[in-house]
Amino acid sequence: MSLRKKTLPSGFTLPSIHSLHPFFNQQPNPQTHAEQMGHWTRLILSYARHTRLFALRVEDAELRSDEWAPVLTNSDISRSLKASHLEAILTALVAQGKATWDPPRQTRSVMLLWRSVDEWADALFEWASSTGQLNTILTYYEIQEPELPSALTGIPTPLLQRAIQALIRSGRAQIIEGAEGGGVRLFAAR
Repeated sequence: MSLRKKTLPSGFTLPSIHSLHPFFNQQPNPQTHAEQMGHWTRLILSYARHTRLFALRVEDAELRSDEWAPVLTNSDISRSLKASHLEAILTALVAQGKATWDPPRQTRSVMLLWRSVDEWADALFEWASSTGQLNTILTYYEIQEPELPSALTGIPTPLLQRAIQALIRSGRAQIIEGAEGGGVRLFAAR
């Protein structure tokens, strides 16, 4: 059994631990389990960031052809992560503040926070500033699907709302109510 990194077609490089059989089995020893969970959380978050994925579901462990398959399975060693193990990893991600249950009040699906809410808030403010859109009213759609792709392209609405709330708390944004759903105004530095 050799440890080797593997580069996926997307350009993402799987760490060498991904080529070990035990990596895919939930470890009974508490110390080993904690170490394994650390490896899985780092792998999931880095892959999500690389591929711009925001959602991960327990069911993704059972799907061999979806966007998570390259991480949750390793066909070279005939191993895949079990749903119960992924559920434990999701719980750990939420406990660490690296994910939130989405939708709330269930434990089978998360929204991944591969950037913190404050980092998303800063990215939003930076984008508005660099595109000359400070002091203008922007809809969520204009932010999530801008004419030119940006760091915010495809950001889920609940995460965008949390980033906007962070900007409101720092005095850099205001929610604008409107008949067609309203939007947000980002203020130039005060």
